Amino acid sequence: MRNTLRIALSLAVLALPAAAIAQSQVALPTQTTADVSAVAPQGHALTPFVAQYKVVRGGVSLGQATLQVHPTQGNRWQADLRMRGTGVMSLVGIHIDSSSVFDLVGERFRPISQATTRRASLFGSKQAVGIYDWTARTAKWSGDVKEARRRPVALQDGDLNGLLINLAVVRDARPGAALSYRFVDEGRVRNHRYRVASAPEVITVNGLEYQTYRVTRTDAGHTSDETVLWVVPGGDTPIRMLQREDGKDMYDLQLLEYQKGATP
Repeated sequence: MRNTLRIALSLAVLALPAAAIAQSQVALPTQTTADVSAVAPQGHALTPFVAQYKVVRGGVSLGQATLQVHPTQGNRWQADLRMRGTGVMSLVGIHIDSSSVFDLVGERFRPISQATTRRASLFGSKQAVGIYDWTARTAKWSGDVKEARRRPVALQDGDLNGLLINLAVVRDARPGAALSYRFVDEGRVRNHRYRVASAPEVITVNGLEYQTYRVTRTDAGHTSDETVLWVVPGGDTPIRMLQREDGKDMYDLQLLEYQKGATP
């Protein structure tokens, strides 16, 4: 049971991606190479959506996750992630809810607040709440967060939490590009770097075929972990996201359904 809980919490750390293109294919750019540099937003407008994913480990379905992104007022948006376990995970009552409120500044995402609740019927619940204060230029977390991670973190322009980084990767992905973001989440600060493949790759997910580009996180060389995303440039979310540990596939998130324009 403890191992099951560890799996669920690990999935929450992945901070699931945002939405995609499930019912139809999206035409890819004709170019196959691009300048390799940290890129700015490429003019892809954010739109409301709901995406559903299947979570798989070792060929076994662990549950489903739903991600909804929608505007609230003005330039303010909200991203909501919900995960519910199936099979063994449902028996221990695994529930994960995460919400991130953010502003659109031009085409950039600026986090405002974040709340994550992880519940398991046999192990209780944990909640962490974060506030990004752009006037004071600090971020601070409260709740079930280690003492060392409760200290204020100095903010820099462009800082993102994990969920918003996944949105940004899809927005910015161009063939051959290198992407760089500063991750500020639950008191942690890290640089996340990604490399987009130069050539397209056809993948099949849940019976549908997609022409995608592989995006690999490149800054985790000091660990045995690897994160790989398959995206359609101009789309809204990865079609698939895979986490590997010690060279083995661990957690595989596969797109099931996508609704563009959906709002609460």
